[in-house]
Amino acid sequence: MGQDSAAKSPWTGCSQFLPTTQKIIQFSDGKSPNPGDKIVYVAGAFDLFHVGHLDFLEKAKKLGDYLIVGLHTDPVVNSYKGSNYPIMNLHERVLSVLACKFVNEVVIGAPYCVTEELLEHFKIDVVCHGRTPIALENGKIDPYAVPKTRAIFELIDSGNEMTTERIVERIISHRLEYERRNQAKEKKEIEAFEALQRQKQTQKAG
Repeated sequence: MGQDSAAKSPWTGCSQFLPTTQKIIQFSDGKSPNPGDKIVYVAGAFDLFHVGHLDFLEKAKKLGDYLIVGLHTDPVVNSYKGSNYPIMNLHERVLSVLACKFVNEVVIGAPYCVTEELLEHFKIDVVCHGRTPIALENGKIDPYAVPKTRAIFELIDSGNEMTTERIVERIISHRLEYERRNQAKEKKEIEAFEALQRQKQTQKAG
């Protein structure tokens, strides 16, 4: 379920990724915040890391000096996105986000609700969210209630319309178009073969 060394998406069943601390270290900048740094926190799925995520993280980083990204576990992501999400498992998403130059640290398996403990532990000054809808935990609890109460919550408009869902739609659309072209090609080949067979039979009969 994206939480152990045998991580495989329970919905797609396609990942054989085996995480190691060495792999994570290779992607991490390994730097701690300096005294006085303004620490920014964002959280989400960051599935199929794309240019929309990149623009969002760039804007979030500009709100402070040190950017921490909280990544939700696979079951949590599936609970608020549904369908076959996430496409990438937790460990794959961790490395994708760590590879972004704007990110300083990643919280692996971050809680869906931003808690007092989380804010205090990482000494967070600003909590951000993008334009995607905020799903309530258990349909009741605002996951950003605590930072909103502290008046440290900010909404960010990345200015980019790209989403993971759009990428998936494109892939499916291109796949269907590919299948339609192949079916049409196969149909023409069959028709040509049958016509040739009829021609041969006619010639034999003559």
